[in-house]
Amino acid sequence: MTLLARATAPASFAQCRMWYKKQKDADTDQSFLMIHNIPFSYRLYTRDTLSVEQFRHALQLVVNKHESLHTSLIYDSNKNLLMQRVLTQQDINNDMFTINESTYETNEQLNAIFENEKYNPQLFDLVQGLVFRCHIIYYKQISSDNILSDKDIIIFSFHHAFFDYPSMNIFLHDLDHFYKTRQLTNDDNTTLRYIDYAVIERQMSMTGASMFWLDALHDCKLDQSLSLPFDRYRLINEHRTHHTTSVSFDFGLDLSHHFLLYTLSNNIKHEHLALATYFIFLFKLTNGEKDLCTSMSVDNRYRDELKSIIGLFENIIPLRCQLNPAWSLSQFIENVREITTNSMKYSYFPLQRILSQHSNVSKPAFLDISFEFLSSMTTIDNKLIMIGDSQLCSIPFIINIDDFSLLIQHDRNINQLSCTINASLDLFNVETIDKISQRFHSILNQLFTSVDNQMNKSIYEISLTLSNERLLMQSLNNTQVSFAYPVTCIHHEFVCQVMKHPQKLAVELDEQSLTYAELLYYVQVLSLTLPNEYHVLPGEIICQCVERSLSMVIGIMSIEMAGGVYCPLSPRDPHHRLHALTQQTQSRLVLVHHLTKTKFYQDIVSLSIDSVLTINYMEKNIDIDQLSSIKVTVDYLAYIIFTSGSTGIPKAVQVRHKNFIEFMCSLAYSDVVNERDTILQIARCSFDVHVQDIMGTFMIGSSLIMLHARGIMDFDYLARVFKEKTITCITTVPTIIHNFFTFLQQRHHHNVAQYLRSVCSGGT
Repeated sequence: MTLLARATAPASFAQCRMWYKKQKDADTDQSFLMIHNIPFSYRLYTRDTLSVEQFRHALQLVVNKHESLHTSLIYDSNKNLLMQRVLTQQDINNDMFTINESTYETNEQLNAIFENEKYNPQLFDLVQGLVFRCHIIYYKQISSDNILSDKDIIIFSFHHAFFDYPSMNIFLHDLDHFYKTRQLTNDDNTTLRYIDYAVIERQMSMTGASMFWLDALHDCKLDQSLSLPFDRYRLINEHRTHHTTSVSFDFGLDLSHHFLLYTLSNNIKHEHLALATYFIFLFKLTNGEKDLCTSMSVDNRYRDELKSIIGLFENIIPLRCQLNPAWSLSQFIENVREITTNSMKYSYFPLQRILSQHSNVSKPAFLDISFEFLSSMTTIDNKLIMIGDSQLCSIPFIINIDDFSLLIQHDRNINQLSCTINASLDLFNVETIDKISQRFHSILNQLFTSVDNQMNKSIYEISLTLSNERLLMQSLNNTQVSFAYPVTCIHHEFVCQVMKHPQKLAVELDEQSLTYAELLYYVQVLSLTLPNEYHVLPGEIICQCVERSLSMVIGIMSIEMAGGVYCPLSPRDPHHRLHALTQQTQSRLVLVHHLTKTKFYQDIVSLSIDSVLTINYMEKNIDIDQLSSIKVTVDYLAYIIFTSGSTGIPKAVQVRHKNFIEFMCSLAYSDVVNERDTILQIARCSFDVHVQDIMGTFMIGSSLIMLHARGIMDFDYLARVFKEKTITCITTVPTIIHNFFTFLQQRHHHNVAQYLRSVCSGGT
């Protein structure tokens, strides 16, 4: 690199990015969100001390050496360019930096000072070149002998325009050096400065990098946020706060050992494996999003000459991963290694130029999601910090402006890893981030310490489910319960309920009603007609096409009692569908009533339920023995019902007696329905839930309330039925529930559903 003697130059790309972002946010009243203060807080170890006078002098020497700590940043409107200028003490007419002194007695007072150092934008002045300050906070009182002790706090604060996190290592190294030597070396004129770097980087060729990033982000939906499990969503222009939450966990000895062993055995960089696990985690956390993009901050000190310069070298790059769920971990890591290696090769390409290649993207979503990997060689938090003979202990600050970020740190002193997840409280609850951290920890254990060989398994097989959640699901799925109900057929259970309470209301439709005893009688009359006059055999499919009525109920139960298989046909279906369904079932007989008897072709034998239940039939004696002799077991089909046929030919779904009996027993066991319920029958006969409403009700001994044809669309009528019939249980689709209860709310009918205790819903 060529040394350039200059005091004024254009700002670096990183400074321009930060400055223009600040101006843009100021225009949208979001400037308070851009946190440019970078504070570092320390206290001395027990019994260690520092000389305040010597400390002040060392700070002055550090600032004198690093010109970026007394450089101004000004927008030149004539050149339409952001410029930086190195200031001398004569230019500033006062100190190049400030040292504040204050006191504290309580943690509350100390926290208030910390908050001010983090978020107060008035602490710095870019135009005046005031970009560094030191705050000494004494415990209870300012030292009279100019000595700092272990209860005192030191805060170094920098403006981000001239300082990044790796700069702190340089700052502390030089502070220690000058504290000991008390003098500046004479090599200042031969040292490369930050302002020189800003000029040199503008002379670099960007053609190859430009082509790489254009290709890497081709067809990437940069403005589409990842579907993380947010607790709240935020509008684009909605104000954001700086309130964040942070959750950390240590890998522990065992997990750290397996993680590091995997990198060693497979010749993989630690950060590549960490990034791969992060992408897998995002894939699972977003419910299978395969095109993932996150941001990563990179230190652009790519030459040895730059590693001793304080300044803002940081660039933010997008890392895009197009994940194949069928890949194994080893295959995926190789893909991530290639992506990261290529991206780092061109990481000097400024973020603003990457974004300018996608001018249609107003707000890049990947900037809200970030990843970072640090080792003890690059983090100042775990490093031995010395000033003279005294040792400093860092007090961590949490400053996070991302919506969601993940940091993995490798402490080489103990060869263990840790993880920190930071998130915005605008979007997440604290409990959610805590649960997310547990899920990431679980994935790490699955990948590296599981007794099963997870390495060769596909990514989609990795589970987010926690161990306690797996136990809960196992207990929920353990449905092997011995019910009190005997294993019999549906009509047998119906007869048992008749014997228990013959005078109880069985079914009611407007002004018509039947008790259990009356219903049984009509069912027996019709069921005897089927074998005697139409030669129906057990297991034979009998179709029924009847509007909502008591006849519908009688027909269904009669088919069951005669040993037949009930198959509902909707009166709303066209002739050709009704004909096709009867042909598919090979049914010889269709039960109808006066409103539906004209719906079938001449070759279909139909039986009018109304005609059977006339005085002539009613005068006949019922042969109970004949009904008892009909042999039906629980393995016989109880009913079949057709799918809509929207995806092709309608398909017949078959349900046996034992399956339906066990289903109803489970509902009764969990008290979804019971014999004290008054159940409203809502579903049309084309939906199988109408079988649950009708046959299920009579099986457990409840009362059934029916609606007249198209009554479900008349909300005034429906509300009246709810109130007058004291409905306690309904099963219907969400649309009806939403529309009906919205109607009740708008009409202030607050007492209509006061008896409702059980609502079952499914579908749309």
